[in-house]
Amino acid sequence: MRMKVFLLLILLQGSQALSWGLTGHRVVGEIAQHHLNKKARKAIRQILGHESLADVANYLDFIKSDSTYDYLKPWHYVTIPDGQTYATAAKAPEGDVIRGIRYFTGQLKSDTLTLAEKQFALKALVHLVGDIHQPLHVGNGRDRGGNDVKVKYFWQNSNLHRVWDSGMIDSQKLSYTEWARKLDHTDKALLEKWQASEVEDWAAESMALRSSVYDLPASGNLSYRYNYDHLHQVELRLHQAGIRLAGLLNEIFG
Repeated sequence: MRMKVFLLLILLQGSQALSWGLTGHRVVGEIAQHHLNKKARKAIRQILGHESLADVANYLDFIKSDSTYDYLKPWHYVTIPDGQTYATAAKAPEGDVIRGIRYFTGQLKSDTLTLAEKQFALKALVHLVGDIHQPLHVGNGRDRGGNDVKVKYFWQNSNLHRVWDSGMIDSQKLSYTEWARKLDHTDKALLEKWQASEVEDWAAESMALRSSVYDLPASGNLSYRYNYDHLHQVELRLHQAGIRLAGLLNEIFG
């Protein structure tokens, strides 16, 4: 019995390395689902069947265990050093999250895909739009998006990337539907403003948050104060990701 509990804990710890964590990506999908227009909703139902955007939001992380998809791993993030923009930064030849979003958007606009190809492209797009809104998925090129920044989060060994992926979200003990219900209150003007932005703008917003993200106490011990200072940023990025995902899918299918 103890061995089973130990293995479960290991699996749960491993899951925290996933981008936005399981809950965060589902929050993005759930919010997007509520803002689809009729044409997009119908098209997505034809592609995904009974599954919702929240159901498939973590697919691109799940398939990391299959080496067939190793080529997609660099597509979860982009590196833009401080003081640069995506236009001026060196481009990774293997691709990045911005190119991934554009690629799968183009795929879904194509009339030549099979149903299986449409399913893959849609699942990938849902995930990558979430990824680019996580500030540390727009890395500075020095510490693997905060993975090399070792901290203690509520007295447990962790790293800065994991704190932003899942630590602050999971510490609130809310389901993804509870998160979506809590966050999804946007006036029409702000919603339209968010949806009018471009994918490079989303990356620039994540970059703009990095100085705040890295504002760490000398002890490296993060707990209530760090949550208090930064949870609203996590909430904003989850909300923006969901609204923008819906806008993108409405444009593709509607």
